[in-house]
Amino acid sequence: MLKRKSEFENRYNKFIHALKDEIIAGKIKPGEFILPENTLSKVYELSRVSIRKALAELVDEGLIEKIPGKGNRVTIPNETQKQTITLGWFSNSYEIEIIRQIIRRFEQLNPFTKVNLRILPNSQYVYNLTQSLEHENGPDVFIVSDYHFRELMETNRLDILEPYLPEHIDPEKDSYQKVFEMFSVDQEIPVTPFVFSPVMICYNRRMFEEAGISKDFKMENWNDLLELARRTTRGLNNNSLINEYGFCFSSSTNRWPVFLLQNDGKFMEDDLSNSIMNSKENSEALNFCGDLMYKHQVSPIFSHGSNELAENLFMREGAAMILTTYYFMNEFRDHKIKWDVLPPPKKKVPASLLLGGALGISASSNIKEAAQAFVSFMVSTEAQTLIKQNGCTIPMLRFVAEDNNLLQPGIHPENYNAFKDVMKSVHTIRDLNLTIDEFELVEREMQFFWANMEKADETCKRIEDLINQKQATVKK
Repeated sequence: MLKRKSEFENRYNKFIHALKDEIIAGKIKPGEFILPENTLSKVYELSRVSIRKALAELVDEGLIEKIPGKGNRVTIPNETQKQTITLGWFSNSYEIEIIRQIIRRFEQLNPFTKVNLRILPNSQYVYNLTQSLEHENGPDVFIVSDYHFRELMETNRLDILEPYLPEHIDPEKDSYQKVFEMFSVDQEIPVTPFVFSPVMICYNRRMFEEAGISKDFKMENWNDLLELARRTTRGLNNNSLINEYGFCFSSSTNRWPVFLLQNDGKFMEDDLSNSIMNSKENSEALNFCGDLMYKHQVSPIFSHGSNELAENLFMREGAAMILTTYYFMNEFRDHKIKWDVLPPPKKKVPASLLLGGALGISASSNIKEAAQAFVSFMVSTEAQTLIKQNGCTIPMLRFVAEDNNLLQPGIHPENYNAFKDVMKSVHTIRDLNLTIDEFELVEREMQFFWANMEKADETCKRIEDLINQKQATVKK
């Protein structure tokens, strides 16, 4: 027969667990004194005898030491006393080395905690993550992109998350509204936004200079983009080969929809009832994209949806401009090319896509308090400053992201702050109102257009019909 715990035992255990958690989570640092015994007695409604007994247990565990005449002080832990947080990160992240720096600093400030960085393959990241969590081998904290977050939403797997947003973070004051919208569900934010980037234009300054383009050039609309691309495309040589392209188009679904948005195009009705892919705005946007490759020949013909094709060509100075993100700009560190960043052009309206990363805590973690302490540190001024100082990735904290004193030559482009104006007109991938399955359908069906096998309006009509058929089937 199980013995029922008395009210005294509950208060006693609550005190021990609360004090241990504060020590291990780093809220009370080694060398600091805990509250006096008489104060603890009043707070936890325990006699001083009981308080001394509980503190003696923590002395035996090596967590505190009694200093005669002064009180009880937290000790410096040995390896056996430390708890380990496992941090999951995807393999193609450009921030891994910076994350290692942040981990080292966190461990300095929190001697009772170690952080084990586990790199997970980006391919099937969400599947591998959920499988490891289900088998109780998953990380306590893990990064999720906005795409990963949508995967969790659409597969009803948000239950793997322990909702957490640090108390010191005020989304409206400390960051940008759209950054938090990417990771919200029913006005709740189950993860903590960490970094972000709008899709931007990167350009090769040497190629611009050699084309006679002045340093104060403007690129405000599609005509400007086309003209700059023409001037920086180095024409056919004797072997009928183009030496350098002015622009490299990407058919990735987190790149080309920027042009659709700039022409005020949409995939779906506002009420999500039907696809309106077959619209004049969408056809015009697609025709502009296709003409860059086939009519004007200022972009190579890439029908594959990988960003790397365009970005690697840019790195090898085979293209003067690309659509890319601040994440990829980390590749340019200490690179020989001279480059800078620009806001994307507009047609009818200014627009770009916004991508982001957030930190989730496992609902099955046995050390949630320590995990929360780590997430809080990741979005602290100190950690966010490390992100900004050591790379191009934009930290979530607005005042850090916009702090020009943190910019460093050789790491950041001269026009790094171009993102500030772009943030006024960004759209998240969720704003496009397509499910992941529908995005895959669009990507698959767009290949006929990218390969110049059909006209834009034909592609738009077929995709619209397929999406509407798919939705009709789901409703049945």
